[in-house]
Amino acid sequence: MENKYSILIIDDDKMLLNMYSIKFSKIGLNVEAIGNSLHALKLLRDGATPNVLMIDIVMPNMDGLQLLETIRKEKLASKSIIIMLTNQNQSADIERAKTLGADGYIVKATTIPSEVVSEVMNIIKKHGL
Repeated sequence: MENKYSILIIDDDKMLLNMYSIKFSKIGLNVEAIGNSLHALKLLRDGATPNVLMIDIVMPNMDGLQLLETIRKEKLASKSIIIMLTNQNQSADIERAKTLGADGYIVKATTIPSEVVSEVMNIIKKHGL
Protein backbone atom coordinates (compact mmCIF):
# COMPACT_ATOMS: atom_id res chain seq x y z
CA MET A 1 0.00 0.00 0.00
CA GLU A 2 1.28 3.42 -0.96
CA ASN A 3 1.69 5.62 2.08
CA LYS A 4 3.03 8.68 0.34
CA TYR A 5 0.68 11.51 -0.45
CA SER A 6 0.89 13.13 -3.85
CA ILE A 7 0.61 16.86 -4.32
CA LEU A 8 0.17 18.78 -7.56
CA ILE A 9 1.34 22.37 -7.24
CA ILE A 10 0.08 24.78 -9.91
CA ASP A 11 1.73 28.20 -10.01
CA ASP A 12 3.33 30.29 -12.76
CA ASP A 13 6.16 31.40 -10.43
CA LYS A 14 8.99 28.95 -11.16
CA MET A 15 10.99 29.96 -8.09
CA LEU A 16 7.99 29.26 -5.87
CA LEU A 17 7.33 25.92 -7.62
CA ASN A 18 10.92 24.85 -7.00
CA MET A 19 10.89 25.95 -3.37
CA TYR A 20 7.62 24.18 -2.53
CA SER A 21 8.64 21.09 -4.52
CA ILE A 22 11.70 20.78 -2.29
CA LYS A 23 9.78 21.54 0.94
CA PHE A 24 7.05 18.97 0.28
CA SER A 25 9.50 16.35 -1.04
CA LYS A 26 11.57 16.68 2.14
CA ILE A 27 8.58 15.65 4.26
CA GLY A 28 7.88 12.65 2.05
CA LEU A 29 5.23 13.79 -0.43
CA ASN A 30 5.36 12.91 -4.12
CA VAL A 31 5.38 16.31 -5.81
CA GLU A 32 4.46 17.37 -9.31
CA ALA A 33 4.88 21.05 -10.12
CA ILE A 34 3.16 22.65 -13.09
CA GLY A 35 3.53 26.22 -14.33
CA ASN A 36 0.06 26.80 -15.78
CA SER A 37 -3.59 25.87 -15.37
CA LEU A 38 -4.10 24.51 -18.87
CA HIS A 39 -1.31 21.93 -18.46
CA ALA A 40 -2.72 20.98 -15.05
CA LEU A 41 -6.21 20.61 -16.52
CA LYS A 42 -4.88 18.29 -19.25
CA LEU A 43 -3.15 16.18 -16.63
CA LEU A 44 -6.36 15.90 -14.58
CA ARG A 45 -8.47 15.17 -17.67
CA ASP A 46 -5.98 12.41 -18.52
CA GLY A 47 -6.77 10.80 -15.16
CA ALA A 48 -4.25 12.20 -12.67
CA THR A 49 -5.62 11.97 -9.13
CA PRO A 50 -3.26 13.67 -6.69
CA ASN A 51 -4.23 13.64 -3.02
CA VAL A 52 -3.75 17.41 -2.90
CA LEU A 53 -3.98 20.19 -5.47
CA MET A 54 -2.36 23.47 -4.46
CA ILE A 55 -3.44 26.22 -6.85
CA ASP A 56 -2.34 29.84 -7.29
CA ILE A 57 -5.07 32.25 -8.40
CA VAL A 58 -3.21 34.77 -10.57
CA MET A 59 -1.93 32.92 -13.64
CA PRO A 60 -2.03 33.57 -17.40
CA ASN A 61 -4.62 31.95 -19.71
CA MET A 62 -6.82 30.54 -16.95
CA ASP A 63 -6.69 31.76 -13.37
CA GLY A 64 -6.81 29.42 -10.40
CA LEU A 65 -10.46 30.11 -9.61
CA GLN A 66 -11.43 29.31 -13.21
CA LEU A 67 -9.35 26.13 -12.94
CA LEU A 68 -11.11 25.19 -9.68
CA GLU A 69 -14.50 25.86 -11.27
CA THR A 70 -13.61 23.68 -14.28
CA ILE A 71 -12.32 20.87 -12.03
CA ARG A 72 -15.61 20.90 -10.11
CA LYS A 73 -17.83 21.15 -13.25
CA GLU A 74 -16.02 18.27 -14.94
CA LYS A 75 -15.83 16.27 -11.69
CA LEU A 76 -12.06 15.87 -12.03
CA ALA A 77 -9.92 14.77 -9.08
CA SER A 78 -13.11 14.45 -7.05
CA LYS A 79 -11.31 12.95 -4.04
CA SER A 80 -8.46 15.46 -4.08
CA ILE A 81 -8.07 18.10 -1.40
CA ILE A 82 -7.90 21.49 -3.10
CA ILE A 83 -6.00 24.33 -1.45
CA MET A 84 -5.64 27.81 -2.90
CA LEU A 85 -2.17 29.29 -2.30
CA THR A 86 -2.23 32.86 -3.47
CA ASN A 87 -1.49 36.50 -2.74
CA GLN A 88 -5.16 37.36 -3.37
CA ASN A 89 -6.60 38.10 0.04
CA GLN A 90 -9.77 39.93 -0.98
CA SER A 91 -12.84 38.49 0.69
CA ALA A 92 -14.55 38.10 -2.73
CA ASP A 93 -11.79 35.72 -3.89
CA ILE A 94 -11.85 33.79 -0.62
CA GLU A 95 -15.66 33.47 -0.76
CA ARG A 96 -15.59 32.38 -4.42
CA ALA A 97 -12.96 29.73 -3.64
CA LYS A 98 -15.06 28.41 -0.74
CA THR A 99 -18.22 28.44 -2.88
CA LEU A 100 -16.38 26.43 -5.54
CA GLY A 101 -15.37 23.91 -2.90
CA ALA A 102 -11.78 24.79 -2.00
CA ASP A 103 -10.74 22.93 1.14
CA GLY A 104 -8.22 25.57 2.19
CA TYR A 105 -7.07 29.08 1.37
CA ILE A 106 -3.57 30.25 2.22
CA VAL A 107 -2.27 33.78 1.54
CA LYS A 108 1.38 33.60 0.44
CA ALA A 109 2.29 37.11 1.57
CA THR A 110 1.35 36.47 5.20
CA THR A 111 2.53 32.86 5.51
CA ILE A 112 6.14 31.67 5.52
CA PRO A 113 6.87 28.48 3.55
CA SER A 114 7.20 26.22 6.61
CA GLU A 115 3.78 27.46 7.79
CA VAL A 116 2.33 26.67 4.35
CA VAL A 117 3.64 23.10 4.62
CA SER A 118 2.21 22.77 8.15
CA GLU A 119 -1.16 24.18 7.07
CA VAL A 120 -1.36 21.81 4.09
CA MET A 121 -0.54 18.84 6.33
CA ASN A 122 -3.19 19.98 8.86
CA ILE A 123 -5.79 20.15 6.08
CA ILE A 124 -4.77 16.65 4.91
CA LYS A 125 -5.15 15.30 8.48
CA LYS A 126 -8.51 17.06 8.89
CA HIS A 127 -9.73 15.18 5.78
CA GLY A 128 -8.62 11.88 7.24
CA LEU A 129 -6.05 10.98 4.58
